[in-house]
Amino acid sequence: MKANVVWDHDLSFTGVTDSGYKTVMDGSGNAISPMESVLLSVGACSSVDVVEILKKGRYELAHCECELSAQRADEAPRVFTSIHAHYIVKGEGLTDKAVARAVSLSAEKYCSVILMLNKSVDISTSYTIEP
Repeated sequence: MKANVVWDHDLSFTGVTDSGYKTVMDGSGNAISPMESVLLSVGACSSVDVVEILKKGRYELAHCECELSAQRADEAPRVFTSIHAHYIVKGEGLTDKAVARAVSLSAEKYCSVILMLNKSVDISTSYTIEP
């Protein structure tokens, strides 16, 4: 995997992945910040796992959402100190056992972003099943 980040102006940068996707990041609040990008990566990576695990379990999933909240250190470097991921799922026949298993497997075994961060960040999860 490769990527390239090019300085545009001020504190704005454009990142391009080797698959050709582009994103603009900005350190002054004019676009997504690099840290916001990391936080979104936690939610996206783990949500992919949750969806795949539930679909493999033959559940009719209609919606999956991941609400994220994070705390950062007060002093530089302002790293994440904690992240909480709350999953909201909707679908036919979903059970507490199935969703708890999917969330747990993602956080503890499959989500490479969480696994990369969890050695230095307190990461917690929860979920809600909606009708």
